[in-house]
Amino acid sequence: REKLPVMARGAGTGLCGGSLAERGGIVLSLARLDRILAIEPEDRLAVVEPGVVNLDLSRATAAHGLYYAPDPSSQMSSTVGGNFSTNAGGPHCLKYGQTHRHILACTFVTAEGEVVRLGDRAPGGPAAELLSLMIGSEGTLGVVTEITVRLLRLPETVRTFLASFDTVEAASQAVSDLIAAGIVPAALEMIDHLTIVAVEPYVHVGLPMNAGAALLIELDGPTEGMDRRARQIEAMCRARGAMNYREAKDDAERALLWKARKGAFGAMGRIANGFYVMDGVVPRTRLPEMLARVGKICEERGLRVANVFHAGDGNLHPNVLFDPDDPGEVSRALDASFEILRACVALGGSLSGEHGIGNEKREMMGIVFSPQDLEVMRSVKRALDPAESLNPEKILPTGTPPWRPSPLRAAGAQAPEAWI
Repeated sequence: REKLPVMARGAGTGLCGGSLAERGGIVLSLARLDRILAIEPEDRLAVVEPGVVNLDLSRATAAHGLYYAPDPSSQMSSTVGGNFSTNAGGPHCLKYGQTHRHILACTFVTAEGEVVRLGDRAPGGPAAELLSLMIGSEGTLGVVTEITVRLLRLPETVRTFLASFDTVEAASQAVSDLIAAGIVPAALEMIDHLTIVAVEPYVHVGLPMNAGAALLIELDGPTEGMDRRARQIEAMCRARGAMNYREAKDDAERALLWKARKGAFGAMGRIANGFYVMDGVVPRTRLPEMLARVGKICEERGLRVANVFHAGDGNLHPNVLFDPDDPGEVSRALDASFEILRACVALGGSLSGEHGIGNEKREMMGIVFSPQDLEVMRSVKRALDPAESLNPEKILPTGTPPWRPSPLRAAGAQAPEAWI
């Protein structure tokens, strides 16, 4: 620990920070904090500042035969610090786990300007158990200035498959079959019919426009045994009625198949002027039921919904489509999105798989946690930030709607009352 004669201020969410109130003294500008400070191949780790873009880290380590496993779909723009702040996942977290599995240490500045180091270069370093407190805390407990991450060796073999199905239910059953058989792919992603309609004219990957859903399945690891697992996956998909099944023949085609998945959110602009996305989670076996509920919730409000999600771990990303120039549609889209989260919780899931709570979902925390649970969380916040100066009004309920004046509010959108 080292006491600083300065106060930090102005670290955006990408830096896990929020802001610190200035209480005198010099103000330390954190600037961009976007440098890779060290890559150490022998220890398979890297030391980075929180503003380093996720994908840039893997590109920088590829020359050493290494990569950083957490890969949110926004990895071309999201930062390691932002991923740290929400414990982000991504397509490959099914096999490799979310961000917390890949963090060895961090340095952060407290609300009092004290520099604290948690963890070390090897597992079990000083106060390493407190890392789990910081990861996913969304900048509410400290301003993170340095992160030590674990790197993995690039796999010997990667094979990527695309299967399309008549219905979401059939695709969901194929997902359950794979996991039940003991096959844990590196990634197991699903897009539904409306997403295919948006994506295919954009990427031209060959998805049938009449398909109800498509699965993107990726295996990685040793070459030995890969053919056997690939045959098993194909057999299980065809047993569930796969309309089409193909394997990427090279890296270029693999990148194209992934473009259909990772470009899905951007493609929404082809079918709607606006969309609102949540990231609730349900047990994998409840996917068919949950997707039916998502469709019904939106249909009852006269809205369309396009689903794209991490099927392997039940992490949903329903895109509720609406016209931002229609105040009524804006309000119904918000209402539908929060009702979807309520349904996730009712089926044994949670409010967030990787995007965090922020102020958007904070008033829903009471449907998951008891008042006693929330008070324990508040006591931790008070202990580390008694003045509530670090990213205030995030995560913990305040009893007030989380909305701020915005273009949506100016258009007449009202906060839905049902979930407050």
